[in-house]
Amino acid sequence: MGELSPTFDYTPRVRAGRLSRLSKAGAARESAAVTARLATISLVIAVALTILPGRPAAVMDVWDGVDRSGGNGAFGVIDSRGFSRAAGQAIPFRGGVDLVHLGVTVTDRKANLVAELSPEDFEVYEDGKPQTVRYFAAGDAPDDGTEMHLGLLIDVSESMGEDMRFTKTAAIKFLNTLVNAVDVTVVDFDSEVRVARYSQAEFARVIERIRQKKAGGSTALYDAVGVYLDGAAGQRGRKIMLLYTDGGDTHSSLSFSDLIELLKASDVTVYAIGELEHASGAGRNEARRILTSMAETTGGQSFFPTSVKELDAMYEKVLAEIRAQYTIGYLSTNEQADGAWRKVEVKIAAKNARARDLRVRSRRGYYGPYKKP
Repeated sequence: MGELSPTFDYTPRVRAGRLSRLSKAGAARESAAVTARLATISLVIAVALTILPGRPAAVMDVWDGVDRSGGNGAFGVIDSRGFSRAAGQAIPFRGGVDLVHLGVTVTDRKANLVAELSPEDFEVYEDGKPQTVRYFAAGDAPDDGTEMHLGLLIDVSESMGEDMRFTKTAAIKFLNTLVNAVDVTVVDFDSEVRVARYSQAEFARVIERIRQKKAGGSTALYDAVGVYLDGAAGQRGRKIMLLYTDGGDTHSSLSFSDLIELLKASDVTVYAIGELEHASGAGRNEARRILTSMAETTGGQSFFPTSVKELDAMYEKVLAEIRAQYTIGYLSTNEQADGAWRKVEVKIAAKNARARDLRVRSRRGYYGPYKKP
Protein backbone atom coordinates (compact mmCIF):
# COMPACT_ATOMS: atom_id res chain seq x y z
CA MET A 1 0.00 0.00 0.00
CA GLY A 2 1.50 3.34 -1.06
CA GLU A 3 1.54 6.72 0.64
CA LEU A 4 -1.94 7.90 1.53
CA SER A 5 -2.99 10.55 -0.96
CA PRO A 6 -4.61 13.79 0.21
CA THR A 7 -8.10 14.68 -0.96
CA PHE A 8 -7.96 18.38 -0.11
CA ASP A 9 -5.28 21.00 -0.67
CA TYR A 10 -5.22 22.98 2.56
CA THR A 11 -3.51 26.16 1.30
CA PRO A 12 -2.16 28.87 3.62
CA ARG A 13 -4.96 31.27 2.69
CA VAL A 14 -7.60 28.63 3.43
CA ARG A 15 -5.73 27.56 6.54
CA ALA A 16 -6.00 31.04 8.03
CA GLY A 17 -9.68 31.25 7.11
CA ARG A 18 -10.35 27.83 8.59
CA LEU A 19 -8.63 28.69 11.84
CA SER A 20 -10.54 31.96 11.97
CA ARG A 21 -13.71 29.90 11.66
CA LEU A 22 -12.36 27.50 14.27
CA SER A 23 -11.84 30.36 16.70
CA LYS A 24 -15.53 31.14 16.25
CA ALA A 25 -16.76 27.53 16.08
CA GLY A 26 -19.06 27.25 19.01
CA ALA A 27 -19.76 30.96 19.29
CA ALA A 28 -22.28 30.01 21.92
CA ARG A 29 -19.35 29.24 24.20
CA GLU A 30 -17.09 32.18 23.49
CA SER A 31 -17.36 35.82 24.42
CA ALA A 32 -17.86 38.31 21.62
CA ALA A 33 -14.62 40.02 22.63
CA VAL A 34 -12.54 36.86 22.32
CA THR A 35 -14.18 35.96 19.02
CA ALA A 36 -13.47 39.40 17.57
CA ARG A 37 -9.85 39.32 18.73
CA LEU A 38 -9.17 35.89 17.27
CA ALA A 39 -10.85 36.82 14.01
CA THR A 40 -8.67 39.94 13.77
CA ILE A 41 -5.51 37.92 14.42
CA SER A 42 -6.52 35.36 11.80
CA LEU A 43 -7.07 38.15 9.31
CA VAL A 44 -3.55 39.41 9.96
CA ILE A 45 -2.28 35.86 9.41
CA ALA A 46 -4.16 35.64 6.12
CA VAL A 47 -2.62 38.89 4.88
CA ALA A 48 0.85 37.80 5.96
CA LEU A 49 0.54 34.48 4.17
CA THR A 50 -0.71 36.22 1.05
CA ILE A 51 2.53 38.17 0.80
CA LEU A 52 4.65 35.12 1.63
CA PRO A 53 3.95 32.87 -1.38
CA GLY A 54 6.96 30.70 -0.61
CA ARG A 55 5.37 29.36 2.58
CA PRO A 56 4.64 25.61 2.10
CA ALA A 57 0.97 24.68 2.08
CA ALA A 58 -0.36 22.18 4.53
CA VAL A 59 -2.19 19.15 3.18
CA MET A 60 -5.25 17.75 4.85
CA ASP A 61 -6.98 14.42 4.22
CA VAL A 62 -10.68 15.18 4.57
CA TRP A 63 -13.25 12.54 3.83
CA ASP A 64 -16.40 13.30 1.87
CA GLY A 65 -17.94 9.83 2.13
CA VAL A 66 -15.73 8.24 -0.51
CA ASP A 67 -13.07 5.90 0.85
CA ARG A 68 -9.95 7.05 -1.01
CA SER A 69 -7.17 6.20 1.41
CA GLY A 70 -8.44 4.24 4.35
CA GLY A 71 -10.80 6.65 6.09
CA ASN A 72 -14.49 6.13 6.63
CA GLY A 73 -15.83 9.49 5.51
CA ALA A 74 -16.62 10.56 9.05
CA PHE A 75 -14.52 13.69 9.34
CA GLY A 76 -16.86 16.06 7.54
CA VAL A 77 -16.99 17.96 4.28
CA ILE A 78 -14.82 20.95 3.48
CA ASP A 79 -16.60 23.37 1.21
CA SER A 80 -15.00 25.91 -1.15
CA ARG A 81 -14.51 28.41 1.67
CA GLY A 82 -12.44 25.94 3.71
CA PHE A 83 -15.04 25.54 6.47
CA SER A 84 -16.07 22.20 7.89
CA ARG A 85 -19.84 22.08 7.57
CA ALA A 86 -20.00 19.25 10.09
CA ALA A 87 -17.73 20.77 12.71
CA GLY A 88 -17.54 24.49 12.02
CA GLN A 89 -21.17 25.45 12.50
CA ALA A 90 -21.96 27.52 15.57
CA ILE A 91 -23.70 25.65 18.34
CA PRO A 92 -27.32 26.89 18.40
CA PHE A 93 -28.54 28.79 21.42
CA ARG A 94 -30.92 26.56 23.37
CA GLY A 95 -31.95 28.70 26.32
CA GLY A 96 -29.27 27.44 28.70
CA VAL A 97 -30.50 23.83 28.77
CA ASP A 98 -27.15 22.25 27.83
CA LEU A 99 -25.23 20.39 30.50
CA VAL A 100 -21.67 21.50 31.19
CA HIS A 101 -19.48 18.38 30.96
CA LEU A 102 -16.15 18.09 32.79
CA GLY A 103 -13.47 15.44 32.73
CA VAL A 104 -12.21 15.06 36.31
CA THR A 105 -9.13 13.23 37.59
CA VAL A 106 -8.50 12.61 41.30
CA THR A 107 -5.16 11.68 42.88
CA ASP A 108 -3.88 11.23 46.41
CA ARG A 109 -0.87 12.97 47.94
CA LYS A 110 1.44 10.42 46.33
CA ALA A 111 -0.05 11.11 42.88
CA ASN A 112 -1.80 7.74 42.80
CA LEU A 113 -5.04 7.75 40.81
CA VAL A 114 -8.27 7.42 42.83
CA ALA A 115 -11.04 5.67 40.94
CA GLU A 116 -13.69 4.54 43.44
CA LEU A 117 -15.54 7.80 44.15
CA SER A 118 -19.29 8.44 43.76
CA PRO A 119 -21.28 11.54 42.73
CA GLU A 120 -21.78 12.45 46.39
CA ASP A 121 -18.02 12.83 46.79
CA PHE A 122 -17.88 15.84 44.45
CA GLU A 123 -18.87 19.48 44.70
CA VAL A 124 -18.94 21.79 41.68
CA TYR A 125 -18.78 25.58 41.79
CA GLU A 126 -19.24 28.00 38.91
CA ASP A 127 -18.01 31.52 39.59
CA GLY A 128 -18.14 30.60 43.27
CA LYS A 129 -21.76 29.39 43.21
CA PRO A 130 -22.58 25.74 43.97
CA GLN A 131 -23.99 23.64 41.12
CA THR A 132 -26.00 20.43 41.14
CA VAL A 133 -24.41 17.38 39.50
CA ARG A 134 -26.88 15.97 36.95
CA TYR A 135 -24.60 13.47 35.19
CA PHE A 136 -21.85 11.22 36.51
CA ALA A 137 -19.77 8.46 34.94
CA ALA A 138 -16.55 6.75 35.93
CA GLY A 139 -13.94 5.07 33.74
CA ASP A 140 -13.59 4.68 29.99
CA ALA A 141 -16.73 2.54 29.48
CA PRO A 142 -19.67 4.24 31.25
CA ASP A 143 -22.88 2.24 31.71
CA ASP A 144 -24.99 4.81 29.86
CA GLY A 145 -23.22 4.16 26.57
CA THR A 146 -21.56 7.58 26.29
CA GLU A 147 -19.09 7.38 23.42
CA MET A 148 -15.39 8.11 23.73
CA HIS A 149 -13.56 9.69 20.81
CA LEU A 150 -9.77 9.57 20.58
CA GLY A 151 -7.50 12.02 18.80
CA LEU A 152 -3.92 10.87 18.18
CA LEU A 153 -1.52 13.63 17.10
CA ILE A 154 1.94 12.49 16.02
CA ASP A 155 4.90 14.74 15.24
CA VAL A 156 6.65 13.39 12.12
CA SER A 157 8.94 16.38 11.56
CA GLU A 158 12.57 15.95 10.54
CA SER A 159 13.86 16.17 14.12
CA MET A 160 12.10 12.89 14.92
CA GLY A 161 14.60 11.12 12.64
CA GLU A 162 16.02 8.01 14.24
CA ASP A 163 13.25 7.86 16.88
CA MET A 164 10.42 7.44 14.39
CA ARG A 165 10.43 3.64 14.38
CA PHE A 166 10.13 3.32 18.15
CA THR A 167 7.58 6.14 18.29
CA LYS A 168 5.31 4.45 15.77
CA THR A 169 5.56 1.11 17.56
CA ALA A 170 4.63 2.66 20.91
CA ALA A 171 1.68 4.53 19.40
CA ILE A 172 0.37 1.34 17.80
CA LYS A 173 0.62 -0.54 21.11
CA PHE A 174 -1.39 2.22 22.77
CA LEU A 175 -4.14 2.05 20.15
CA ASN A 176 -4.36 -1.72 20.49
CA THR A 177 -4.89 -1.31 24.23
CA LEU A 178 -7.52 1.44 24.17
CA VAL A 179 -10.38 -0.63 22.77
CA ASN A 180 -13.29 1.45 24.11
CA ALA A 181 -12.88 4.40 21.73
CA VAL A 182 -15.58 4.35 19.03
CA ASP A 183 -13.27 6.10 16.61
CA VAL A 184 -9.80 7.60 16.35
CA THR A 185 -8.79 10.77 14.53
CA VAL A 186 -5.17 10.55 13.40
CA VAL A 187 -3.31 13.80 12.81
CA ASP A 188 0.30 13.57 11.69
CA PHE A 189 2.17 16.80 11.13
CA ASP A 190 5.44 18.30 9.99
CA SER A 191 5.36 21.36 7.72
CA GLU A 192 1.96 20.02 6.69
CA VAL A 193 -1.05 18.82 8.63
CA ARG A 194 -2.79 15.59 7.57
CA VAL A 195 -5.88 14.22 9.27
CA ALA A 196 -8.32 11.33 8.91
CA ARG A 197 -10.89 9.68 11.16
CA TYR A 198 -11.41 5.93 11.44
CA SER A 199 -14.06 3.84 13.18
CA GLN A 200 -13.16 1.15 15.71
CA ALA A 201 -13.63 -1.49 13.01
CA GLU A 202 -11.00 0.26 10.88
CA PHE A 203 -8.20 0.42 13.44
CA ALA A 204 -6.09 -1.86 11.23
CA ARG A 205 -6.05 0.97 8.71
CA VAL A 206 -4.98 3.40 11.41
CA ILE A 207 -2.00 1.18 12.16
CA GLU A 208 -1.10 0.98 8.48
CA ARG A 209 -1.29 4.77 8.20
CA ILE A 210 1.04 5.23 11.17
CA ARG A 211 3.52 2.68 9.85
CA GLN A 212 3.84 4.55 6.56
CA LYS A 213 4.94 7.81 8.13
CA LYS A 214 8.45 9.15 7.47
CA ALA A 215 10.21 12.01 9.22
CA GLY A 216 10.71 15.30 7.38
CA GLY A 217 9.94 19.00 7.39
CA SER A 218 9.31 21.53 10.14
CA THR A 219 6.84 21.40 13.07
CA ALA A 220 3.34 22.91 12.64
CA LEU A 221 2.25 21.84 16.12
CA TYR A 222 -0.26 24.60 16.89
CA ASP A 223 -1.96 24.27 13.51
CA ALA A 224 -2.25 20.51 13.98
CA VAL A 225 -3.97 20.88 17.34
CA GLY A 226 -6.23 23.60 15.93
CA VAL A 227 -7.32 21.38 13.04
CA TYR A 228 -8.07 18.52 15.43
CA LEU A 229 -10.14 20.75 17.73
CA ASP A 230 -12.18 21.90 14.74
CA GLY A 231 -13.11 18.33 13.87
CA ALA A 232 -13.74 17.34 17.49
CA ALA A 233 -16.21 20.21 17.92
CA GLY A 234 -18.74 18.22 15.89
CA GLN A 235 -18.48 15.10 18.06
CA ARG A 236 -20.73 14.20 20.99
CA GLY A 237 -19.43 12.42 24.05
CA ARG A 238 -16.08 12.19 25.78
CA LYS A 239 -13.09 13.49 23.80
CA ILE A 240 -9.48 12.56 24.54
CA MET A 241 -6.51 14.00 22.62
CA LEU A 242 -3.08 12.37 22.89
CA LEU A 243 -0.20 14.43 21.51
CA TYR A 244 3.32 13.17 20.91
CA THR A 245 6.08 15.60 19.94
CA ASP A 246 9.80 16.07 20.45
CA GLY A 247 9.91 19.84 20.55
CA GLY A 248 8.29 23.21 20.07
CA ASP A 249 6.42 24.72 17.14
CA THR A 250 8.43 26.12 14.22
CA HIS A 251 5.91 26.49 11.41
CA SER A 252 2.33 27.32 12.45
CA SER A 253 0.07 30.18 11.42
CA LEU A 254 -1.73 29.97 14.75
CA SER A 255 -0.03 31.57 17.77
CA PHE A 256 0.33 29.82 21.10
CA SER A 257 -1.88 32.33 22.92
CA ASP A 258 -4.69 31.83 20.42
CA LEU A 259 -4.30 28.06 20.62
CA ILE A 260 -4.84 28.29 24.38
CA GLU A 261 -8.07 30.24 23.75
CA LEU A 262 -9.24 27.47 21.43
CA LEU A 263 -8.42 24.84 24.04
CA LYS A 264 -10.37 26.80 26.65
CA ALA A 265 -13.35 26.93 24.28
CA SER A 266 -13.23 23.18 23.58
CA ASP A 267 -14.33 20.21 25.70
CA VAL A 268 -11.33 18.04 24.82
CA THR A 269 -8.97 16.62 27.47
CA VAL A 270 -5.36 16.82 26.31
CA TYR A 271 -2.56 14.44 27.28
CA ALA A 272 0.83 15.49 25.95
CA ILE A 273 3.99 13.40 25.75
CA GLY A 274 7.13 15.45 25.16
CA GLU A 275 10.22 13.44 24.26
CA LEU A 276 12.73 16.28 24.61
CA GLU A 277 16.07 14.53 25.01
CA HIS A 278 17.42 16.09 21.79
CA ALA A 279 16.33 19.65 22.65
CA SER A 280 18.72 22.28 23.99
CA GLY A 281 18.44 23.42 27.59
CA ALA A 282 16.44 26.59 26.84
CA GLY A 283 14.42 24.87 24.13
CA ARG A 284 13.64 21.95 26.42
CA ASN A 285 12.33 24.23 29.17
CA GLU A 286 10.18 26.20 26.74
CA ALA A 287 8.74 23.04 25.20
CA ARG A 288 7.90 21.70 28.68
CA ARG A 289 6.15 24.95 29.55
CA ILE A 290 4.09 24.92 26.34
CA LEU A 291 3.01 21.28 26.54
CA THR A 292 2.22 21.54 30.25
CA SER A 293 0.09 24.63 29.66
CA MET A 294 -1.83 22.94 26.85
CA ALA A 295 -2.61 19.91 28.99
CA GLU A 296 -3.44 21.79 32.20
CA THR A 297 -5.81 24.14 30.37
CA THR A 298 -8.02 21.15 29.57
CA GLY A 299 -7.61 19.24 32.85
CA GLY A 300 -5.18 16.81 31.25
CA GLN A 301 -1.59 15.91 32.04
CA SER A 302 1.83 16.18 30.41
CA PHE A 303 4.56 13.55 30.50
CA PHE A 304 8.27 13.89 29.72
CA PRO A 305 10.20 10.64 29.22
CA THR A 306 13.98 10.97 29.32
CA SER A 307 14.36 8.76 26.25
CA VAL A 308 12.20 7.08 23.62
CA LYS A 309 12.72 3.80 25.45
CA GLU A 310 10.37 5.11 28.15
CA LEU A 311 7.53 5.77 25.71
CA ASP A 312 5.72 2.52 26.48
CA ALA A 313 5.62 3.44 30.17
CA MET A 314 4.33 6.92 29.33
CA TYR A 315 1.52 5.52 27.20
CA GLU A 316 0.59 3.19 30.06
CA LYS A 317 0.32 6.20 32.35
CA VAL A 318 -1.95 7.98 29.85
CA LEU A 319 -4.11 4.87 29.57
CA ALA A 320 -4.40 4.69 33.36
CA GLU A 321 -5.44 8.36 33.45
CA ILE A 322 -8.15 7.79 30.85
CA ARG A 323 -9.52 4.76 32.69
CA ALA A 324 -9.58 6.57 36.04
CA GLN A 325 -11.22 9.76 34.78
CA TYR A 326 -14.68 10.78 35.94
CA THR A 327 -17.16 12.62 33.75
CA ILE A 328 -19.35 15.12 35.57
CA GLY A 329 -22.19 17.12 34.08
CA TYR A 330 -24.21 19.95 35.60
CA LEU A 331 -26.83 22.46 34.52
CA SER A 332 -25.46 25.95 35.08
CA THR A 333 -27.52 28.25 37.29
CA ASN A 334 -26.24 31.18 35.21
CA GLU A 335 -28.90 31.88 32.59
CA GLN A 336 -27.04 34.78 30.97
CA ALA A 337 -26.21 34.38 27.27
CA ASP A 338 -23.28 36.80 27.18
CA GLY A 339 -20.58 34.36 26.10
CA ALA A 340 -18.42 35.31 29.09
CA TRP A 341 -15.76 33.11 30.66
CA ARG A 342 -17.08 31.14 33.63
CA LYS A 343 -14.66 29.86 36.23
CA VAL A 344 -15.36 26.29 37.35
CA GLU A 345 -13.92 24.54 40.38
CA VAL A 346 -14.44 20.88 41.28
CA LYS A 347 -13.79 19.86 44.89
CA ILE A 348 -13.98 16.73 46.98
CA ALA A 349 -16.92 17.08 49.38
CA ALA A 350 -15.87 17.83 52.95
CA LYS A 351 -17.92 14.88 54.20
CA ASN A 352 -15.51 12.52 52.46
CA ALA A 353 -13.04 11.37 55.12
CA ARG A 354 -10.16 11.61 52.63
CA ALA A 355 -11.03 15.07 51.33
CA ARG A 356 -7.86 16.71 52.64
CA ASP A 357 -5.67 14.04 51.09
CA LEU A 358 -7.15 14.12 47.59
CA ARG A 359 -6.31 16.42 44.68
CA VAL A 360 -8.70 17.21 41.83
CA ARG A 361 -7.67 18.05 38.27
CA SER A 362 -10.17 19.39 35.73
CA ARG A 363 -10.59 22.19 33.24
CA ARG A 364 -10.75 25.57 34.92
CA GLY A 365 -13.80 26.94 33.20
CA TYR A 366 -15.66 27.40 29.93
CA TYR A 367 -17.23 30.08 27.75
CA GLY A 368 -20.94 30.44 28.41
CA PRO A 369 -23.61 30.44 25.70
CA TYR A 370 -23.77 33.51 23.51
CA LYS A 371 -26.82 35.03 21.89
CA LYS A 372 -26.67 38.15 19.78
CA PRO A 373 -28.62 41.05 21.34
